[in-house]
Amino acid sequence: MSQIDYFLTVTSPYVYFAGRTPAEIATRHGVPMVYRPVDPGAIFARTGGTPLAERHESRKTYRLQDLRRQAAKRNLPMTLQPRHFPTNPAPAGYAVIAAQEAAAAGQGGDIHALVQGLSRACWEEERDVADDAVIRDCLSASGFDPGLAMSGLLSGADTYDRNLVAAMEAGVFGFPFWVVGEERFWGQDRLEDLDRYLTESA
Repeated sequence: MSQIDYFLTVTSPYVYFAGRTPAEIATRHGVPMVYRPVDPGAIFARTGGTPLAERHESRKTYRLQDLRRQAAKRNLPMTLQPRHFPTNPAPAGYAVIAAQEAAAAGQGGDIHALVQGLSRACWEEERDVADDAVIRDCLSASGFDPGLAMSGLLSGADTYDRNLVAAMEAGVFGFPFWVVGEERFWGQDRLEDLDRYLTESA
């Protein structure tokens, strides 16, 4: 088993709910996890998903109730309709990509904390994760050079596009989504299944 591919967008409330648990599972099993930020609009358009604004009112109402219940279950503070949602998730995605490359090169930082920090900025702190200042703050707070917000822009954009291709090839259609070989796990409520699969495959 080579790695866990974690396809995500930090603007997904369900990525916020997943928190650090995916990283803890990967560490417990000794399996590296690779974060692969993806454009959610592009995935939805290619896999039959419906953007939030275009969903029926009954679905929108249920979504808000579900978010409230899921946040309460996890004892997580959450703003159900944050000021800066929806927003462009690409700049935050580029930062995650650049930070992950920096960490792999031994340049410090906690990539798991960065993903959590960006997600928390959106859903708990009502900050715009498309804003350069917010991204720089999150990079700094997780131990990375805040300059990655700009220096990683071009390489991050290229990898972001490649992640979309990889996501389509892997059968990804929503977030959070974990892929281990041919096995796919969609949603924070499938983390127990991911954990069990890794145990049984050891």
